[in-house]
Amino acid sequence: MAVSAGDAASRTKAPAISTCAPASPAAASPSPAAASPSALVLAKPAGASTPPADHALHGRALALVFFGLLLAMLISSLSETIASTALPTIVGDLNGVEIMQWVSTAYILSSTLVMPIYGKLGDLIGRKRLLMAALTLYAAGKVVCGLAVNMEMLISGRLISGLGGGGLIILSQATLSDVVPPRKLGTYMGVIGAVFAVSNVLGPLMGGWFVQVTGWRWIFWFTVPVALLAVVVLGLTLPRDARALGKHPIDWPGMMAMTVAVTSLVLAMAWGGTLIPWGSLPFMGLVALAVAAAVVFVLLERRAAEPIIPMGLFRNRNFVLCSVTGLFLNISFMGALNYLPTYFQIVDDLSPEVAGLVCTATSVGILITSTATGWVASKTGRYKGMLVAMCVVSTVGLFLLSRMQVHEALWVPVLYLFVLGFGMGLGMQLLVLVVQNEFPHAMVGTATAANNFFRQIGASVGTALVGALFTMRLTADVAGKLTHVDNLSLATLTPQIVDKLPASAQSVIAAGYSDALLPLFLWFVPLMLACLVMMLLLKRHPLATTINHGGAGK
Repeated sequence: MAVSAGDAASRTKAPAISTCAPASPAAASPSPAAASPSALVLAKPAGASTPPADHALHGRALALVFFGLLLAMLISSLSETIASTALPTIVGDLNGVEIMQWVSTAYILSSTLVMPIYGKLGDLIGRKRLLMAALTLYAAGKVVCGLAVNMEMLISGRLISGLGGGGLIILSQATLSDVVPPRKLGTYMGVIGAVFAVSNVLGPLMGGWFVQVTGWRWIFWFTVPVALLAVVVLGLTLPRDARALGKHPIDWPGMMAMTVAVTSLVLAMAWGGTLIPWGSLPFMGLVALAVAAAVVFVLLERRAAEPIIPMGLFRNRNFVLCSVTGLFLNISFMGALNYLPTYFQIVDDLSPEVAGLVCTATSVGILITSTATGWVASKTGRYKGMLVAMCVVSTVGLFLLSRMQVHEALWVPVLYLFVLGFGMGLGMQLLVLVVQNEFPHAMVGTATAANNFFRQIGASVGTALVGALFTMRLTADVAGKLTHVDNLSLATLTPQIVDKLPASAQSVIAAGYSDALLPLFLWFVPLMLACLVMMLLLKRHPLATTINHGGAGK
C-alpha cells in the first residue's frame, strides 16, 4: 500500500473544498474556469454519499464494526498464504501441475481488476452493500475450489473468490476511515497489520495441517462460514447506505480498458520465458497490448464523468511517490515469499507443516513492528521516519535471503525472514493511513483503492515474473545435469516426486532449486533502494483529527 501526502495544492482563489459541511452541487464542484485541475481532484464525486457531520463511533458500536471488518480482512489475507504449503500436493492430486502458478496468479489478477471499481462505487453509493456482496462472492469462489475436480475448476474458483476478495481489504479500510479519524487510525492500522501477520502465521501452518489431517479441500471450505459470519456482523452493525447504484454513471469503457491492460501485463510476465520466449512476437504483442490499453485507459479516465481512477490523483506528489513504492514493495515481497514454502520442502526436505512454520518468522516480525508503529503514529502524528526505516531494514532482509545455502541450519532462514518481516511491518500499514489523510473523506475509497491497485499490480507482476524466471533458470540448470529427465521444470517438480528420486538426483535438484531461486532475491535490492529514495522525498503532513476532513494534500 502506498502513501500520499500532497503537494497537489489548489492554485486558484477558489475556496478549498471540504466535505465537512453540506454544499449544493454547484458549490461542491466549481466550474473549470474557477478551479484548477488539482483543485478539482479534491472535490467530492458527483452524488457521493457524504454524511452531514462527523460520525465517529466509540465503545461497543466501534468494537463490533471493527470485529466484522477484521473478519473480512482476515479471510482475504488468508487466501494469499493458506494454499502455499499445500500447493504442491493440490496440483499433484489434480494432475495439472503444468499450470501451478495460476492458482496464485488467478486470485491476484481478478482481485486487482476489481479493486478500483469497489473503491469508486463505495464512495458513490456507500460501502455496506458492496462489502456484504464481496464477502458472498468470495465465499462462492471458495465453494467452487472445494468442489474442484481438476485444475481448471480450481483456478476458476480462485478467479471468482478474487472478484470478491478484491473488495474486502479496500472496503474494510475505507469503512474504518468512515468511523475513525486519521489521527486515531494508526492504532487500528497497527491491529490490521497484526491480523495480516497472524494470517501469515496461521495460513502456512493450517495449509500444512489440512493436507496431513483432513485433506486439502478443507483449506477452502473452512473460510466459507467465517465469510458468512462477517456478512451477518456487518449487516447488523453498519449503517444503511444512503444512495442507490442506478443514480450514478458507471465507467464501463474505463473498466474494459483497465482489464485488457492488467491482464495483458500479467500474461506477459507469466508466460515470458516459459510458454513463449522473451522477446518473441507473442511476448512483445502482449506488452504492446498492455501499453496501448493503458494509454486508452488514461484518455478515457480524463473524460469520464465518474472515473474509476481520477487522473487528478497523480497531481499529488506524495501519492505518486508512495504508489510506486507500494508497487516495488509488493514485487519484492510477494515475489520473494511465494516459492519459499516449496523451496524448504524440496531443498531442506521439510514437511509442509515445518516449512510453513519457518515462513512464519516473517509474520512475527510484521506483527511486532506494525503494532508498534501504528501506536506511535497515533500518539505522535509522525510516520516518515518509520517509512524510511522500512525500506532500509527490508533491503537488508532481502540481501540476507539471497545468501542462504542448501541444507542451511533452520535458525538461519528463520532469522533472515524475521528481518524481512520486521522491516515490512515498519511501514506497510502506515502507507494506507497517509494516503487516506491526503484526500477529502468523500474520496477515501477511490484513493485507497487506487493506491492498493498499484500494490496488487506489484503482487501480480512479482509472482508471475519470479515464477517465470525461476522456472526458466531451474529447467536450464537441472535438466542439463539430469540428462535422463526430459524437459524438467517446475511443472513436474513437487516434493512427492523428489522424495522418490535417488539421493544423487535429489542433491542435484536441491542445488538447482537453490541456484535458480535465491539469486532472484538479490535482484529486488535495487527496487528497495529506490523505495528508500522515494520515502526520503515524502512530505509529511499532519494527520487529520476529524473524519470528514478536507484532505492534507490541498
